[in-house]
Amino acid sequence: MAELRSTPIAGLIEIFPRVFPDSRGYFFESFRQDWLQSQGINENWVQDNQSFSQKGTVRGLHFQHTPYAQAKLVRVVSGKVLDVVVDLRKGSPTFGKHFSTVLDTEKNNLLYVPVGFGHGFSVLEDAIFVYKCSNYYNKSAEGGILWNDPKLGIDWGVAEPIISDKDKVWPTLEEFNIETGGGL
Repeated sequence: MAELRSTPIAGLIEIFPRVFPDSRGYFFESFRQDWLQSQGINENWVQDNQSFSQKGTVRGLHFQHTPYAQAKLVRVVSGKVLDVVVDLRKGSPTFGKHFSTVLDTEKNNLLYVPVGFGHGFSVLEDAIFVYKCSNYYNKSAEGGILWNDPKLGIDWGVAEPIISDKDKVWPTLEEFNIETGGGL
C-alpha cells in the first residue's frame, strides 16, 4: 500500500507509492483508485495529460471554472518539479494560502489536487509531467492567478523563469477574489 500524507491545506494529499527495486530496475503502482477512496475521494478520471518542460519553466497557476472544474492527480515521469497549489475555494479557512512540494522520479510521489485550487509548477530539472483530470479541458472555462503575485509570496525556486505570454497576464489573487465574489 502507498503512504498517504495529509498537508496543511485540507483536501490536498501527497501519495508515496511503494517501490520495488531489484537488479533489473524497479516496479511500482503509479495509480490505484483505492488509495484515494481510503480518504473518501471518489473521482471519475476522464483525461490524462502529459507535458515536457525544460529546466526554468514555470507553468501556472491554472484552474477551470464550474461546471468544468477539475480535480487533478499529478506526478513526474522523469525529472523534478516544484508543484504549487493555491486554495481558491470560496469560504475556505485557507483561501489564498499555497502549498508546494517537490515531485521527482526518485520519490515517485504524486499530489492529489481537489477542485477549487489553482495549480502550477516550476521545473527544477527537465521534466515530463503527467496528470489525471476529473473533467475534460474546456478552453472557455480556463482561468488563472498571476504566478508571481507578491501577496502569494511563492518561491518558485528558479532564478530566471520561462513564462508563457498567457501566464504573464492572469489577475492577482485580489483581482480574482473581486471578479468571482470570493473564490471558486
